[in-house]
Amino acid sequence: MAADSLMTTYPNAETAFLSHPGEMARLIASFDWAKTSLGAIGGWPQSLKTSISLMLQSPVPIVSLWNDDGVMIYNDAYSEFAGRRHPGLLGSKVREGWPEVADFNDNVMKVCFAGGTLAYSDQEMILDRSGVPDSAFMNLYYSPVYNEAGKAFGVMAIVVENTAKVKAEKRLQGEHERLGQLFEQAPGFMALVSGPDHTFEMANDAYQRLVGRRDLVNHAVGHVLPEVIEQGFTDLLDDVRRTGFPYIGNGTPVTLARQPGLPPEERFVDFVFQPVIDEKRSVTGIFIQGSDVTDQKKAEIALRDETRYLEVLNKLGADLSAELDLEKVVQMTTDAGVELTGAQFGAFFYNVNDEKGERYRLYALSGVSREAFEHFPMPRNTEVFAPTFTGAGVIRSDDILADPRYGKNAPFSGMPEGHLPVRSYLAVSVTSRSGEVIGGILFGHPQPGRFRREHERLVVGAASQVAIAIDNARLFRTAERELAERRRAEEELQIVNAGLEQRVAAEIAERIRAEEALRQSQKMEALGQLTGGVAHDFNNLLQVISGNLQLLGKDLTGNQRAQRRVENALAGVQRGSKLASQLLAFGRRQPLEPKVINIGRFLTGIEELLRRTLGEDIEIETVSSGGLWNVQVDPTQIENALLNLAINARDAMEGGGKLTIEAGNAFLDDNYVRQYADVPAGQYVMLAVTDTGTGMTAEVMEQVFEPFFSTKPVGKGTGLGLSMVYGFVKQSGGHIKMYSEVGQGTTVKIYFPRVQRSEDLVTDADFGPITGGSETILVAEDDEQVRATVVEMLGDLGYGVLKAKDAAGALSVVESGVPIDLLFTDVVMPGPVKSTELARHARERLPDIAVLFTSGYTENSIVHGGRLDPGVDLLSKPYTREALARKVRLVLNNQQHRNSMRAALAAKPVTETAEPLSQSHSQPQLPEAVRYSVLLVEDDFLIRMNTADLLGELGHDVTEASSGEEALELMQQGSFDVLVTDLGLPGMTGGQFAHEARRLSPTIGVVFATGHDRLPDDAVMEGAVLLRKPYGSHELAVSLAGVSVIRT
Repeated sequence: MAADSLMTTYPNAETAFLSHPGEMARLIASFDWAKTSLGAIGGWPQSLKTSISLMLQSPVPIVSLWNDDGVMIYNDAYSEFAGRRHPGLLGSKVREGWPEVADFNDNVMKVCFAGGTLAYSDQEMILDRSGVPDSAFMNLYYSPVYNEAGKAFGVMAIVVENTAKVKAEKRLQGEHERLGQLFEQAPGFMALVSGPDHTFEMANDAYQRLVGRRDLVNHAVGHVLPEVIEQGFTDLLDDVRRTGFPYIGNGTPVTLARQPGLPPEERFVDFVFQPVIDEKRSVTGIFIQGSDVTDQKKAEIALRDETRYLEVLNKLGADLSAELDLEKVVQMTTDAGVELTGAQFGAFFYNVNDEKGERYRLYALSGVSREAFEHFPMPRNTEVFAPTFTGAGVIRSDDILADPRYGKNAPFSGMPEGHLPVRSYLAVSVTSRSGEVIGGILFGHPQPGRFRREHERLVVGAASQVAIAIDNARLFRTAERELAERRRAEEELQIVNAGLEQRVAAEIAERIRAEEALRQSQKMEALGQLTGGVAHDFNNLLQVISGNLQLLGKDLTGNQRAQRRVENALAGVQRGSKLASQLLAFGRRQPLEPKVINIGRFLTGIEELLRRTLGEDIEIETVSSGGLWNVQVDPTQIENALLNLAINARDAMEGGGKLTIEAGNAFLDDNYVRQYADVPAGQYVMLAVTDTGTGMTAEVMEQVFEPFFSTKPVGKGTGLGLSMVYGFVKQSGGHIKMYSEVGQGTTVKIYFPRVQRSEDLVTDADFGPITGGSETILVAEDDEQVRATVVEMLGDLGYGVLKAKDAAGALSVVESGVPIDLLFTDVVMPGPVKSTELARHARERLPDIAVLFTSGYTENSIVHGGRLDPGVDLLSKPYTREALARKVRLVLNNQQHRNSMRAALAAKPVTETAEPLSQSHSQPQLPEAVRYSVLLVEDDFLIRMNTADLLGELGHDVTEASSGEEALELMQQGSFDVLVTDLGLPGMTGGQFAHEARRLSPTIGVVFATGHDRLPDDAVMEGAVLLRKPYGSHELAVSLAGVSVIRT
């Protein structure tokens, strides 16, 4: 078909301009234009016809608006744009055709009829083209059309719709914004660099925090971070750009000038330099991503250093205890001090004053040769050296050249020319037991700031060891001299009187034996002072860790990887046990984990723990002022500190008393802090602990914070408790002050600085998954809403649930014979039947039933003296679903275990006697099907709780007590097969208690739990077994198998 046959043809010249293909030419020709302002088509001017003819030929959507009312004529492309509005728009007035954009079109008509033009890009309009108003985006171009007289009488509008493009661009822009947010908010640091000079294109907030808020973008790495060039990081970037291979760094140190005017700071980072490669395999940039692991790395370094310190001190202690040569003793200590502190040199100067008090004798050197000191005078009686050799205190200076005491004693003006360069300086006195200053240990380093507080602590400890060793060596030398003198006397006496010779020889032999015994005694005294004080506390800590690791191991059955980790941890505990007897006075100081807390809420949380720890003989009152400020401390350490103070207070209140704990805001002004060199004035939160105990003298108070000082009998304390509290308070930036009078009690006041920050959220750890079950539970609860809630929660967990509104109703359900696995009952309910009676009747009727109490009260019928009655399980209100699920599952599992043990015992006769531990069997086993009634006596509640769990899992019935006195009261009320007791109990010792227990029950078996290698004299008794701390389930079972028990 010919192309011109597709065109519409018209018979007359009036419509010849419409001879174009397409629907719109036909519609325009057939439209009744006479009813519009344009009039009949035959009367249209040529300018109008020409414009329409051109418009019809265009493939672009065009609409023309004619005369003042904007009569619409458009082409075929526009008809598609108009949608359902077509063909109704043809010949309509523009305001009526597009009413939703009438105002917009009015402006178009106004501007164009005045001879102007308009253009819009991505213009958004809400148009109804499909029956529903929708957003559309268009490029619009408007221009006037002139008639033959040169007057504008129409508007030509070109409409190019780009809705899909604009919406796609907006979606893409949104994605870019979201990606940018993710990049900026990422917890790890990120950056993108490009070009041969590695110019920053972007860097997130974490990267800015790492390097110290610098103007990075559009600047080269070497320009904005010049300090990393010499550290090799720009070379690494060059390698990645050149090779196209990524670089990964783990725990890499980097020194950054993070704050202007301050020294550079070392950080540790895990990072990757990842090349960005285009389709041509060219590196267009490098993506930098990583994490700041400084805290983790510093903790690892601190742990490694602490382990090394312990090893050095352990070796030093062992070497000193076995050495009586004075020169070797001093040299070993000086060498150890250099190794512990990292000093370039160390020196021991013997305190031999001349008449002017200006000379001390060099005795030992470490790190340098003697030639380094031979050409210089010995230390003089100056302000720098005098304190060391008079015992006035430790001298530790970050920069001795800047120290105000340096060079102030004419004619001495500092170090002579050629002297070893010294900036960091540390000096400690060595004082004998008699108080004599034997000499001083001095350490130096050419760089400033090398000696820290921990180095001072270590050197002070080493100085105390060497003082004892020097005393022993002196005594040995004196004994040798005396022996030599007596030998000479013996020879003289042999000449004078042969008969006297035998008596003199006997006397000398006796003296030799006495001196040897004395030497050995003093050696053991030195070791005992070094190790004995800390062994008990550290073993208790290891016991808690060991027991809980073993319990955790059972929960991880099937998870070989986790079990291997538990086994490795247990191996570490064993190694720690071997080192326990070698720890020094200060022990290992753990890094603090400070959090912003409110002391008032903290006291509320710890009050019940204090009541359980101190017992019912101690009245506890806590008083917190309103509007307490927040402080930033380690919650665990402040809990330990408060427990230390509370236990000291309890020991000072023999026979009971009152402990008052107060918290309030305080301001330490200039007059107060002027008395203390390290206490700044300002706002503090004061925590005061007051007891009604025996009090202390002024002489005792001067020493209470010193390590190893204790007023308790030997074996009752390490003398470390208050020194650890003091160290924690000082490390937290606080202040501690003690007030006491004999007979008037003691008050310890601790001040922590106020922080202007909101309280941190401290949550409890999640112990294991939440599981339900299919057992049947009877719920007895008088509160209807509480009852409905707990029934629903238990149902969600899969349990079958019966319910009763009081104890009498629950008892009726029990009597009905319906199978019930667990009774979950409120403690306090109305009605004639008490919850405890309900539980007793339920157990009589259903022996295999488990019972779980719930209560919102601290003291009630199942709790006495701050402790839950033996054998009672309690879930305190309010509780969460997770707490309910875990507690119910635990009580059910425990009851099922007891039921299976009861069934096993019923199926096989119980062995009446357990054989004593035989020395010929290395792996004794618990006699089959034997279950003991065990009285467990342990004052440390964590160890007591852990041991009770272990005994329960071994199938024994356990009754707990925290002291010998409490245990004796329990023995008056019932009988027990085995006694498992700690030796270091408050009040009477474990040995004294065991003898009294044997008097009351001669057949009771006895197991002593202790961190020592042998039993003390007061604990030696027939058939007793030593259980070495730390112990686990196997060691506990072996001890019970070895105890001599006669069942009655």
